[in-house]
Amino acid sequence: MSFLLAQQIVLASGNLGKIKEIQALLAGPQIVAQSAFNVQEADETACTFVENALIKARNAALHCNLPAIADDSGLVVDALKGYPGVISARYAGAGATDQDNIKKLLLALEGVPEAQRTARFICVMVFMAHAHDPCPIIAQGVWEGKILTKPVGSNGFGYDPVFWVPDHKCASAELSVDDKNAISHRGQAIRSLTQTLTLIQQ
Repeated sequence: MSFLLAQQIVLASGNLGKIKEIQALLAGPQIVAQSAFNVQEADETACTFVENALIKARNAALHCNLPAIADDSGLVVDALKGYPGVISARYAGAGATDQDNIKKLLLALEGVPEAQRTARFICVMVFMAHAHDPCPIIAQGVWEGKILTKPVGSNGFGYDPVFWVPDHKCASAELSVDDKNAISHRGQAIRSLTQTLTLIQQ
């Protein structure tokens, strides 16, 4: 595969935290944000996480002429038939803040009993060797939990303050960064993807 000769892999994001997470797990090529190449973010027009991740990876690979990694993630709530899902970041509208999204979520779940507030974070991560890669590598992470009735904790971002983690008996926003990365949907997806890439490179 051509990416074996590449010294860099572009990440279809400007998120420095994601770059550090992936770089720590993937020995070899340097992970570089697409923003370093002045690449505009692709429009996420699909209705599934995997399709949006593919759109973003293909866009980055095409404009940077490098192998690319992209992810798409969000919160899936059973009582809301899967919402907010792929629109998690803009659930309360374009430009919505984390607080706006959480407020809308809690209103939508008002009166729903604890047993029916099951939810999960999902992350799909994609690697494309080039923009026309016919066989991209796809990895997925799933993090099960429940939605609280009010925000708790100050760590993390997004829906972390209302996502209850049963195994740790606390909200995601109460976890340390290391503890969260060890069990989160994104941490799972990154490890799965990098394990596959490492095997391919051997």
